[in-house]
Amino acid sequence: MATQGSSRIAVYAAIAGNLLIAIIKFVAAALSGSSAMISEGIHSLVDMGNGILVLHGLNTARQPADDSHPFGYGKSLFFWTYIVAISIFAIGGGMSVYEGISYIRDVSPDTPMGDPTAAYIVLGLSLMIEGGSFLVATKLFLRAKGDMGPWQYIQHSKDPSLYTVVLEDSAAMLGLIFAFLGIFLGHLLHNPYLDGIASIAIGLLLMSVAGILASRSKGLLLGEGVNPDQLADIRRRVESDPAVERAGDILTMYMGPHELLVNMGVCFTPGTAAEQMHEAIRRIEADLRSAYPETNRVYIEAESLPPEAAACGPPRK
Repeated sequence: MATQGSSRIAVYAAIAGNLLIAIIKFVAAALSGSSAMISEGIHSLVDMGNGILVLHGLNTARQPADDSHPFGYGKSLFFWTYIVAISIFAIGGGMSVYEGISYIRDVSPDTPMGDPTAAYIVLGLSLMIEGGSFLVATKLFLRAKGDMGPWQYIQHSKDPSLYTVVLEDSAAMLGLIFAFLGIFLGHLLHNPYLDGIASIAIGLLLMSVAGILASRSKGLLLGEGVNPDQLADIRRRVESDPAVERAGDILTMYMGPHELLVNMGVCFTPGTAAEQMHEAIRRIEADLRSAYPETNRVYIEAESLPPEAAACGPPRK
């Protein structure tokens, strides 16, 4: 499982790398006149801003609960990740596509092409700097996902800060390849349109990454809980307690990357005294926190109180 510390390391590395790369790319774009280099400069600038937003989300999520937010501020990270997805789609992807289309409309087959040397140098430098940030994020990502596959981890992780950086860095590496191919093939084939096509490809790549981030952030913002296997395990743990006849509805929700709320109704066995019931509740809470360390709030409601209460009805579907 990713920790907030490892996520911060990845975010800091991404911010520093993207700031340096953005400056270099815009200088190269001015020297070479390359549309793809302009798109890459926009891409790095947007990634830097997104890193700052994710870092802000991480900091806000650490604020303790108060009267206005009794469950804390953990979901602020989900919100800012959603804003990052919008930023990537609209600013990064949209502007890159617009830049590419504008470039294609403004050039002609006989348009002279600038010297690509500066662009090649910058692409090489960017690849090294971006590669460093990518390696840091990937190392932390591999450690966090454990035995799960990359896509499986992204689907199940409740901490979007780490995989957001990995997806952005992956898109940045592919974007550099697109930019190189657009410039190289454009000069090799004397076809200025390829530079603009590369810019459009970079924009579509960013929009795809934005779609993945928006989908995951939306689910977390809407109150995503544990997966079906984990829910079944929680029910099994509750019903294995000797004082429990069976569990009713079990409702879960992630209030933050590492903050799980569990609310359930429990039917205790007939004849269970009040003190025994309280002991059972403490056992259940301890077991759940041991199995799921992110569980910080457990609310258990007795659906029947012995000895006068009737038998528990079936759980709602």
